[in-house]
This record gives sequence, structure tokens and C-alpha cells, in this order.
Amino acid sequence: MDLVLWRHAEAQDWVLGCDDMARSLTSRGEKQAARMATWLDRQLPEGARILVSPSRRTEQTAMALGRKYKVRPELAPDGSVAQLLELVQWPTAKGCVLVVGHQPTLGQTIAQLLGLNANECAVKKGAVWWLRNREREAHSQTVVVTVQSPEVL
Repeated sequence: MDLVLWRHAEAQDWVLGCDDMARSLTSRGEKQAARMATWLDRQLPEGARILVSPSRRTEQTAMALGRKYKVRPELAPDGSVAQLLELVQWPTAKGCVLVVGHQPTLGQTIAQLLGLNANECAVKKGAVWWLRNREREAHSQTVVVTVQSPEVL
């Protein structure tokens, strides 16, 4: 199974009284999303499942890809690693799943799957972490396929 974790691109700053779920991408964020989407579109298999947080900024990020996606409440900013992994059926699902979500959940998921001592891994806005589960000598392993940032594409 391949699990691609895509953090939403740069969004408007949160201010007191602002609805966090309604924050939009900045113009820089729109460019980040477009750059990453161009790269992802070349890499993702045709049948990849795409699951997106219900926040406006994650939907805007996903829309840059131009593929069908499903909005899932489990991926909202208050979601947990357990909810994310259950949703994507890690590690038993077949094929590739792309999740467009938020920090710290994405970084916590990466840290857990890679067995890091830290409780989370830093994930830049608009960046992608591509992880793969494989069996080696009767052991399940998580392999980092690639980490991409929109600034270097």
C-alpha cells in the first residue's frame, strides 16, 4: 500500500473569532498547490483514492489536482492518527491513497509509521510525504518513497 500525505498549502492566518474551517489559501498557497498538483498528477496512479479534510484550504489544495476526491470528517484539524489510519485502512488496503490534511496529524502519522522517537514530524505547507508499506522477511516495513516540497519543484 502507498500512503501519500499532502499538507494543505499556505492559508490565510487564523485570527481570534475567525472560523478555522473557512480559511482560504493565499495567492502563494494557490501557487504551491498548483506546483505540487502538477507533480502529483504525473506520479499518482490513475485509480488512487483521494481523501480530503472538510476545511476550505484542504479542498482548495485538492482541487488543484483536478481529480475526484471525497471529503472525510475524520481528516478535520481535530482528527487523530488512529482515525486517519483506520480511514485509509493502513497497511492492508491495496493501491494508493492520497490524504490532504493538516498538521500536527500528518506529522504524527509519519512519526508513528516510521517509528520515530519524536511525537511528530515537521511537514511544510504544501509538501508531500509518500510512504509505502511492504513485507520483508515476514516483517511489515514502512519505506519513505519521497518527500517533496513545492518550493523545489
